[in-house]
Amino acid sequence: MDWATLGWLAAGLVLLTLGGDGLVRGASGIARRFGISPLMIGLTVVAFGTSAPELVVGVVATLGGSHSVAVGNVVGSNIFNVLAVLGVCALAAPLVVAQQLVYRDVPIMIAASLLVLFFGLDARISALEGGLLALGLVWFCWDSLRVSVRESPEVKQEYEGAAPSGVAPAGSVWFEAAVLVASLAALVLGARWMVDASVTLARDLGVDEAVIGLTIVAAGTSLPEMATSLVATLRGERDIAVGNVVGSCIFNLLGILGVASLVSGGALLVAPAIENFDLPVMTAVAVACLPLIARGHRIPRWQGAAFLTYYAAYLLYLVLAEQEHAALARFSAVMLEFVVPLTVATIVAIYVSGRSAPTGDSNG
Repeated sequence: MDWATLGWLAAGLVLLTLGGDGLVRGASGIARRFGISPLMIGLTVVAFGTSAPELVVGVVATLGGSHSVAVGNVVGSNIFNVLAVLGVCALAAPLVVAQQLVYRDVPIMIAASLLVLFFGLDARISALEGGLLALGLVWFCWDSLRVSVRESPEVKQEYEGAAPSGVAPAGSVWFEAAVLVASLAALVLGARWMVDASVTLARDLGVDEAVIGLTIVAAGTSLPEMATSLVATLRGERDIAVGNVVGSCIFNLLGILGVASLVSGGALLVAPAIENFDLPVMTAVAVACLPLIARGHRIPRWQGAAFLTYYAAYLLYLVLAEQEHAALARFSAVMLEFVVPLTVATIVAIYVSGRSAPTGDSNG
């Protein structure tokens, strides 16, 4: 066993933890200092900052001609964000979701997912389509600021209640901004160390490199989102925790795919496997969020466990498909004939009951 590799793995984990804590502290301080809701900060500054690894991978991969890496990383990261990050956070503490997420931001994430799915039907995302995606991100940032400024006193009071009591901005705004930047750098560097070390360990154990790319790398670039949202959840910053996930998904779709398409020199090519399987899965996961969080505007622990179970099933399918395993046909049949219908029925039931259910704060 390579102890040096294990050391890099541990160092990456430490940086992710410190960076996540610093990012939440800095973002919360700036939000309160300028009267901006934590949700707005989570949806923009924190979300876009924690998506920096995906942006770097996307642009570099596109310029290097590896279009499937750029597209696959975004699609895989979005699936990881919703199923794994929200799943882990909900298990740590049931998440109470702000009304704005229900009625505005999750629908925008769903719309962006459907748009990318539509653009990818011809196995390419042209520069024009990428430009439209990038313009969509500009509109989202502008509209988020507009909504934040025009929030009612009742909503602002709700944000104050969501924040930990007794916490006030410390130091100058420049110090808080420096903490924010340093935390982002720590997250990016920590994610890189963990990914590199994980890949090395996997190769030493004889795991196929294709499987590594489908699992470790896709999840590794989303480790900043995991670290930041989990720290925010444990610190009681619920809007930053959930807003970071939703905002990251929106940024991945509109910003990263938009920029990658613009620098592609013509069009960003979408691999057939991603077009036919991963993009529809990503869109289905996004759509599934709306009725789930509409039920009392909460994500209880059992839904977090369900999210993680679905992510494990998705990873298992990827591994079986990549290895062309004999069990793939049986696994696919079980998913199509039992799991998918049961999931659809559960989502419909949750949505119908959620329309009349009271908004409680029980642990679920």
